[in-house]
Formats: sequence, C-alpha cells, structure tokens
Amino acid sequence: MNENPSNRELKYKPRWLASILREASEEHPVIVLTGARQVGKSTLLRNEPPFCDWKYVSLDDFDVLSQAKRDPESLWAGAESVVLDEIHKAPNVLSAVKEAVDKKQKTRRFVLSGSANLLLMKSVSESLAGRAVYYVLRSMTLGEMSENSPPELLRMLLDSRFPSEQRLEPHSVDVFPGLWKGFLPALMRLDKPSAILSWWEGYVATFLERDLRQLSQIDSLSDFRKAMAALALRCGNVLNQSEAARDTGISQATFHRYLNLMETTCLMERLPAFSVNRTKRLTKSPKVMWEDPGLVSFLCGHFDAESLRASREVGGVFESMIFLHISSLCQLLVPRPHIFYWRTTAGKEVDFVLEWGRKLLAVEVKLASEPRFSDTNGLRLFLEEYPETSACILIHTGNSIKMMHEKIIAIPWFIMAGL
Repeated sequence: MNENPSNRELKYKPRWLASILREASEEHPVIVLTGARQVGKSTLLRNEPPFCDWKYVSLDDFDVLSQAKRDPESLWAGAESVVLDEIHKAPNVLSAVKEAVDKKQKTRRFVLSGSANLLLMKSVSESLAGRAVYYVLRSMTLGEMSENSPPELLRMLLDSRFPSEQRLEPHSVDVFPGLWKGFLPALMRLDKPSAILSWWEGYVATFLERDLRQLSQIDSLSDFRKAMAALALRCGNVLNQSEAARDTGISQATFHRYLNLMETTCLMERLPAFSVNRTKRLTKSPKVMWEDPGLVSFLCGHFDAESLRASREVGGVFESMIFLHISSLCQLLVPRPHIFYWRTTAGKEVDFVLEWGRKLLAVEVKLASEPRFSDTNGLRLFLEEYPETSACILIHTGNSIKMMHEKIIAIPWFIMAGL
C-alpha cells in the first residue's frame, strides 16, 4: 500500500512512548514493540535516538527475509545494537536473538518490531522469557499531533489529587471529524473526505490480502470482512460472541479464530471485566474496543462525519478514542496499569477501570456537553462497592472541570487527549 498518498511532506512528530523506550533500552537486552499497521513504529525507530543510530533491518525485504530464514545471525553481523522490523515474518529468528543476547547480555541490544502482537504468539513469549519487555505503539494521540507533552492527569488522580474546578475556553477542535477520520499518522496529510475514504479502503485491503494471509490461512476473506464489520458495530459493547457469529452466518469456532486474529494484529482488543467482586453479580464477558475510531467508522459504513455524528454507534466510537488516549498514557506509568471495564448483571456499568497496584481509577465516558449528576450513577455505585477507589472521572464533550462528588470529577475530553 502507498504510504505517501499525498505530496505534502509531514515532519516527524515525537511520540510519547519514545522516552520510555529509551529508558528500557538501557536496562533490557530486548524490546518488543508492536502495534497495528501504519501506527508509526518504523518511523519512531528511525527518528528517535538511540534507535536511529542502530543497525536497521527490515524483514519486509524479500532478500533479507530469505537471509533471515537461512542464516539469521548474519543479520546483525558487525553490530551490537539492532532493530529487526517486521519480525513476525520470520519467527525462527527469535531463537538466534536469544542466543545472541545470552552470549553478550551486557552489550547486545535488540528492538523487535512488528504489526502482530508478539506477546500473543507462543513462540515469542517462550523464546524471550526473562529477556524482553513489551510495548504497544498505538495510533497518534491528539497531544502528539500537536507536539504537546503528555498530561499528568492519570497520575494525579491515582494519587487522589484533583485539578481545580474551572470553565475553560471551548476548544477549537471538533471531536466528530477526528473520530471519523482516525488517528493513524499517514492520515494527517489528508484533508479531502474522498482521499481519507480511499486510504481506509486501501488499509483494509492490504490487511486482508497481505498481513492476514501471512499469519493464518483464511478460507473466506469476505467472511472475515463480515466479522470485522460485526465487531465494529459492537465497539464499546460487551461481546456476545454467539450472537455475533449468528448475525454473520459464521460458525462460532471460525468467528472465534477471526476474533483472535484481529486481536493478534492489534486492530482491536477484548477488554476484560473487572471481577474483584464484593456483593454484586457481574458480567464476565469481555468488551470490544477497537484501536482506531476511524477504522471503526469506516467498517460501520459511515462515509462522512455527519453520518457518524447521527449514528447509534457514535457513543462507542467516541469511547474508543478515549480508550486510545487512556491506554497511551497508561504505557507511560511504571508499572503499567491494567485496564478493565465494570458492569453488573443489572446493567449498571463503568466504561473503564484502571488498576495500578492497590489503586483504582474509574472512568465513565459521556457524549454530552454538560455533565449531569445522573451521569455519575455507575461511578457512584462503583464507589459503594470499592470505597478505596482513588478517584473517578466523568469525561464529557463540554469545557468545564467540575467536582460531581467527593471522589468524582468531570473532565473535558480534550484534557485527556493532551490538548
């Protein structure tokens, strides 16, 4: 797929994760960096020190891939620090990396990058056990696009420190065009709706016809596309896998395999239920979260921002954008918080629950310009069950920071986005 669909040059914009990767490279022999196609993994590694000075080897090159399969050790001949890109195309290289690291633990450094979540691939976790640290580069945050530093909001609230109440100036960024367009770096140079749609069409085609076939044998690409659309329509919702399989006419076993492949390729994620239960009966099924709201919009058939704005899916798409920013910020904390959702069988829910050691942070997302007390019902119930919770956030589309309860604060979406 053409990675430069416009003649307009786009300068490199630093990624928030870069500083964490630099620190990790000083302490760990292997860094595994994964993320969906086109999130900017290669661009980061070619622009950020020290990685931009390391030997760079891409297994996307057929000749290099052949070399990797025949003589993997030759890939890093004469170099102590190496970036191996598209590593999922040659899993046999992993054992050679393990041997190279074991021989020179103090000086040998690798970054293994790829568009498949290598942590979900058994061969990787077994080969690199005890030697690697894992990171996921996601779509660009709005803060990164604006070259802003990451907000300290999550760390503040985990420490039970709340920002001051105030009414901010309305932000100039309209949330809906961004939700519809998406947050992959290549999209930043595109303005025309037709160009954006063509880009997403090519993205999905490349994924189906190239990346997917390299990972697994798919009997029917049209069935896989149906499964993608069915899961896009369920973005932000608890997954009933039997229902989704029935709606698409795909067997449950096949649908489950397709679901695993979408998660392995970092397109979507199954968010687990928070299940440290006291008294309430809880839903146990995972919730569907897509990595980029623009892809969700495209798969749902919304070909302009106004169509998305008026749709029943818009709440889930907005939630996926907040998930993108929360998960990006979580990777900047050490250790990284675990992200869950919470829902009782009676239907009371909290969109996200962050667990950081013994600290909990609950997040509710509302597509509403004025936060209301009734919007905090789920958060207040969660506090009743988990009074040790550090803080709760109600994210909204307005411009006010407002205390709604002793532990609940309403925050505009653009604060979480780093704008």
